[in-house]
Amino acid sequence: MTFLVYLLVGSAAGLLAGLFGIGGGLVIVPVLVITFGLMGISEQVLTHMALATSLTTIIFTSLSSVKEHHAHGAVDWKLVRWIGSGIIIGTATGVFLLADVAGDTLQLAIGVFALLMAAKMAFDINPGSTRQVPGTPGLIASGGIIGFGSAWFGIGGGSFTVPFLTWVNVPMKRAVATAAACGLPIALTGAVGNIFTGWGNVDLPEWTTGFVYWPAVLGIVLTSVPFAKVGAKLAHKLDAKLLKRGFALLLLIVGLKFLLA
Repeated sequence: MTFLVYLLVGSAAGLLAGLFGIGGGLVIVPVLVITFGLMGISEQVLTHMALATSLTTIIFTSLSSVKEHHAHGAVDWKLVRWIGSGIIIGTATGVFLLADVAGDTLQLAIGVFALLMAAKMAFDINPGSTRQVPGTPGLIASGGIIGFGSAWFGIGGGSFTVPFLTWVNVPMKRAVATAAACGLPIALTGAVGNIFTGWGNVDLPEWTTGFVYWPAVLGIVLTSVPFAKVGAKLAHKLDAKLLKRGFALLLLIVGLKFLLA
């Protein structure tokens, strides 16, 4: 039954990624926190496990997404190189700082982030294209901020990277494709970092490597990739505004759950 939950989480995460162009971490992390709690996993490690497991699944979904975007020539690899350099530094820093943060504090942070994303989706809040692409130091610094935030919320960074790129006048299609490519260094650095920081923790259950819980990774990956393709097709047929408001309501519920728990 628990593995079935992981399959369903992967399906939902994939659909959302296809429908809205966002990473599935916004769904994966909250559901894993709840699932791990029901499994009786220690509160000291379950939130860290949810973040680490989410980031690990993004390695596989990001590879599929980047391949598709690259085939269409939409990825700006020059931007990926410099933003990605900062992302590696920021993600690694975020992961190592996370290791000493209490699970309750992390859940509060996730709750606040979910509410902010709910407002963004509900009211379609996006930055205007008011800047130009910064130089190399600016891109590296921006990548560091994106990576740091992504490590704390277990996401592939699209929620940060796409708004940043559109803010600096990168066209939307290229911004989404480039953000997808930037998700790979976030996921790889986050997975490796969480394996290192969680190594040998006595509260971890079986089938973990550091904070990464492999049964959940397997179940989510099996369904997230094919359902992302389904979501992409549905995005062209369904009312985008209605879908965004529905997802915003889901995030509102998730955010309030973590803040009021």
